[in-house]
Amino acid sequence: MTTALITGATAGIGAAFARRLARDGRDLVLVARDTERLEAAAADLGKRFGVRVETLTADLATDAGITAVEERLRDAEHPVDILVNNAGFGNKGAFLQVPLGAELDMLKVHVEAVLRITSAAVPGMRERGRGAVVNVASVAAFFPRGTYGASKAWVVSFTQGVARDIAGSGVRLQALCPGFTRTEFHQRAGMGTSNIPSWGWLDADRVVDDSLRDLVLGKTVSVPGKRYKLAVALARLVPSGRAGAISSKAGRSYGPN
Repeated sequence: MTTALITGATAGIGAAFARRLARDGRDLVLVARDTERLEAAAADLGKRFGVRVETLTADLATDAGITAVEERLRDAEHPVDILVNNAGFGNKGAFLQVPLGAELDMLKVHVEAVLRITSAAVPGMRERGRGAVVNVASVAAFFPRGTYGASKAWVVSFTQGVARDIAGSGVRLQALCPGFTRTEFHQRAGMGTSNIPSWGWLDADRVVDDSLRDLVLGKTVSVPGKRYKLAVALARLVPSGRAGAISSKAGRSYGPN
């Protein structure tokens, strides 16, 4: 039986990955900051799907948290075959409105943690000749708008580069780029979403289904939903400044709902 490790596993897209992979019969390693929520999720998934669920409390905005995940991934006696780098967050406010420390924490989680955790996982996968890494990015990667979009653009570029470097090894990589998805993300960031129409929302389980289907198909970049596929295609055709302006008008706001 294969094992999947998921960061940010107790809510949103991370929780949807955990449910789907457990339903597929995979053992799990759930990583998040909240021990109580981790244990509750582990108990539920183990009972519902009959899989082994391990928990690891780790804050990926800290060196200690990242190191703990690295060490688990390098445990050759208990190999991880699927890694989902899902942990992430948004900051409320435009550039210069957000404290520099919060921006640096975002880069720690979205960039450094993804780099280090992927680097810890891939060598063992490559040695075994199998494995997969899903790095959760965002359609924001294609619409320049502050540190969040920039960090997710890095995730896409990094994933594509690593996929090329290890092509033929049996290890697949994917940058998953969802649009607006019904999760706790916006509420936690204090971002209003009342200006986003109902048709603009994706379901987290659907996002995961599309991601895993595209992983089987060998797609290095997965954009769930036809409307977001179209948006990304158009963004690639217009100047980056224009794409950023479109994002600012159509995206989430920083006020209350």
